[in-house]
Amino acid sequence: MKKIVSSLPFRLVLGVLLGIMVGQVANVTVMNVVVTIKYVLGQLITFCVPLIIIGFIAPSITKLGNSASRMLGIAITIAYASSLLAALGSMAAGFGIIPHLSIATKVEGLKELPELVFELSIPQIMPVMSALVFSVMIGLAATWTKAVTITKVLDEFQKIVLDLVTKIVIPILPVFIAFTFCGLSYEGTITKQLPVFIEVVIIVMVGHYIWLAVLYGVAGVYAGENPLNVIKNYGPAYITAVGTMSSAATLAIALRCAKKSQPPLRGDMVDFGIPLFANIHLCGSVLTEVFFVMTISKILYGNIPSLGTMILFCALLGVFAIGAPGVPGGTVMASLGLITGILGFDETGTALMLTVFALQDSFGTACNVTGDGALTLILTGYAKKHNIKEQQITVDL
Repeated sequence: MKKIVSSLPFRLVLGVLLGIMVGQVANVTVMNVVVTIKYVLGQLITFCVPLIIIGFIAPSITKLGNSASRMLGIAITIAYASSLLAALGSMAAGFGIIPHLSIATKVEGLKELPELVFELSIPQIMPVMSALVFSVMIGLAATWTKAVTITKVLDEFQKIVLDLVTKIVIPILPVFIAFTFCGLSYEGTITKQLPVFIEVVIIVMVGHYIWLAVLYGVAGVYAGENPLNVIKNYGPAYITAVGTMSSAATLAIALRCAKKSQPPLRGDMVDFGIPLFANIHLCGSVLTEVFFVMTISKILYGNIPSLGTMILFCALLGVFAIGAPGVPGGTVMASLGLITGILGFDETGTALMLTVFALQDSFGTACNVTGDGALTLILTGYAKKHNIKEQQITVDL
C-alpha cells in the first residue's frame, strides 16, 4: 500500500482530484494564491525544458557516431508520416461522421481567474525550437569533427540535467497539475465547457486510441517485439500529459517511462528519440485539429471543406506540427495561418477553434507523448536491422 501511495501515478491522479475539488469551493483569495503558485511552478518547469532537450539529444547524437545523420533523418520521416496519416485518418472520419452529428455550440458562464499576487518570470535560456536545433547541430558537428572535449562536456551536462529532472522537475509536477486542475475547476471549464462538444471530444479521443493501436502495432511488427512491453509503462506519462497539456513539460516523465521499457527499447534510442519526438511528433494534436476544423466549418459556414482542400491542409499541417512548440495549444497556434489561409476561417471561426481545441488539448498531448514510445520502438528496430551498434548508457530516471 505504501508503495502505491508513493508512486508517481497515484500522486498525479490525487493531484487532479484534489485540484478539481478545491476549485469548486475556492474563493477569490484562495485562487489568487493558486494561480500565483501555478504560474511560478510553470515558469520553473518551462525553464528546464530547453536544458532537458540539450542534455539528452546532443549527447545522444554524439554517441550515435557516424549513424547520427541517418537516424535523425529517419526520426523526422517517421514523425511526419505519423502526423500526416493521423490527419488523413481523421479527415476520412470527419467526412463520414460529421454530417450525421448535431452539435451544440453555446459556451458561456465561465468565471475569470483572479490576477497573480506577484509575477516571477523565469525566461528560458533559449526557445524550445532553438534548443532542439542547437542540440542537433552541436551533436552532429561534434560527431563529424570527432571533438573529444565537447563530447565529454555534453556527457557531464547530461548527468547534471538528470539530477535537475529527478530532484526538481518530477517532484513538483503533481503539485503543478493539482493547481492547473484547480484553476480549470474554478473557471467552470470542466463543468460547463466540456459538455458543449462532448460528442466531438469523445469521437476524437477514440481516434487517439485507434491511432495509438495502429502505431504500436506497426512498430511491434517492424521491430519484431511485443509493443505491450512498451505501452504498459506509459501510464504516468499519459496522466502527466493530461495535466500539463504540454509534450515538452511531460518530457521528464516520458523519459522515465521509456527507460522502464528497456528492453525492448534500446537505451541510446530512448535518449535520442524521446526528447526529439516530444517536439516534432504531434500526431494526437494533428488528428484533433483536423476533425475540429471540419466540425466548426460545418457549424459556422454550413459545409465541410472540399476533399482537395482538406488533403492540402493535412499535408501542410504535418509540416507545421514538426516545427510547432510542444506546449499547450502549440499545434493550433502554429497552424493559424493554415486555418485562415487555406480553410478561410474568419475571426469567429478561429476563436471557436482555439476554444474547442483547448477543451481536449490535454488528451491530444497524451496521445502525442504515448505515441513517441512507438516511434522509438521503430528506431530501435531500424538500428537493429541496419547493425547500428548500441551505445551503453547507464543513466536512470
